[in-house]
Amino acid sequence: MWKMYRYRAGKIIRYGWRVLAALTLLAAMLSFSNANPGGAYERARVFTRGVEFDYIGWTVSALRLKIFEAALDTSSYLTPDLRKQSVFDYLSLVAQIQKVNRQITQVYADPGVADPQQASQPSRDDLRRLEKRRQQVAPLAEAILQSQVSYVVGQLGLTVGGQPIPPVLYHATPLPLALIISPRHEIRQEANLSLIPDLEIDQRAALEDRIDQALDVSSLVVEIGGVGAYPSMIYQTSDLVWLSEVIAHEWVHNWLTLRPLGMNYLTSPELRTINETVASIADQEIGHAVLARYYPELLPPETPAAPPGAPPPLPVAPVFDFRYEMYLTRVQVDELLAQGKIEEAEAYMEQRRQVFWENGYRHLRKLNQAYFAFHGAYASQPGGAAGAKDVVGEAVRQLRAQSASLAQFLERISWVTSFEQLQALIEP
Repeated sequence: MWKMYRYRAGKIIRYGWRVLAALTLLAAMLSFSNANPGGAYERARVFTRGVEFDYIGWTVSALRLKIFEAALDTSSYLTPDLRKQSVFDYLSLVAQIQKVNRQITQVYADPGVADPQQASQPSRDDLRRLEKRRQQVAPLAEAILQSQVSYVVGQLGLTVGGQPIPPVLYHATPLPLALIISPRHEIRQEANLSLIPDLEIDQRAALEDRIDQALDVSSLVVEIGGVGAYPSMIYQTSDLVWLSEVIAHEWVHNWLTLRPLGMNYLTSPELRTINETVASIADQEIGHAVLARYYPELLPPETPAAPPGAPPPLPVAPVFDFRYEMYLTRVQVDELLAQGKIEEAEAYMEQRRQVFWENGYRHLRKLNQAYFAFHGAYASQPGGAAGAKDVVGEAVRQLRAQSASLAQFLERISWVTSFEQLQALIEP
């Protein structure tokens, strides 16, 4: 009995300081959200105050769920096979929810359906049943994935006394939308405001139009995959490969928040790009290690080497390379903006968006300066939306290549507070 009380007391202490860490990170996050009070951020809030996301309410609710699951500690009583099956069962349930959501959307989009509400009623009943079940099993699956990522982080040398700090905590949830604002004359993120997740497409477009006309800026409401709050906010998905990387990505952001690089996330566009590129590089390595240890069947098969004397492969028809085409687009836009040809650049981006649309990329609702300001910061690979001026992303990639391990790379770059300081770390 005494051992049981000591065990539960230890758990309460561990989760007590987790809550303290959460509040510390939340305070840092809120201080970031209030940055640049006289700039585009505050001017845009005139249009967004009624639809801004409530981080405090979400964090309190998510922490309550995490503490309850920790008190039960159900995952520690399961065998490795049962833990793995619990994760797969949860992902299968999410896949069913996604399928039913698509069915409902198709009913409402079908012009031949006179009463879409009535026609979709059976699907909506199924959705409520599935969502109720998901809420019941999600805490266990999340606890298992948290422990698996924590173990891998420890194996990679990213712990203190064997414990990741902050601990790996995440919660799958409908994510806030991000309103990105850039000047029209150059590609630069001036503001990023978090909005409620259930804004319809027409509401997003109307908000962008009002802000663009009133402030003479380029704006875009984008969907995101995760938020480095604490616990981290992760998009609900059935893709375990993607999920493992995003859990790792947001944990790295939380880890950096306790260090100079993360604390200076919003100090300059260069530091934001460094932060996002570091997290993108790390999430690929951590995510791959999680799959290799716990879900090796999900790893892509290695391409076997061609035997000596084998004939060369047959030529294949050229395919539309999204990343390369986006790179070409960004290069041309940068050139036009550098010449002061703003209207020409905007017309060109719309022309290019139609090319992407015709090649199957129907998610590109708009292609503008705000699009590149947001997506160009994720520079773990050369090219893409970062364009030809990707000197920051290239420097981060060089430092990783010159580092003996991921832990060494993160420790070195976490103290960087300027692009010049990063450049000084790179060996000639």
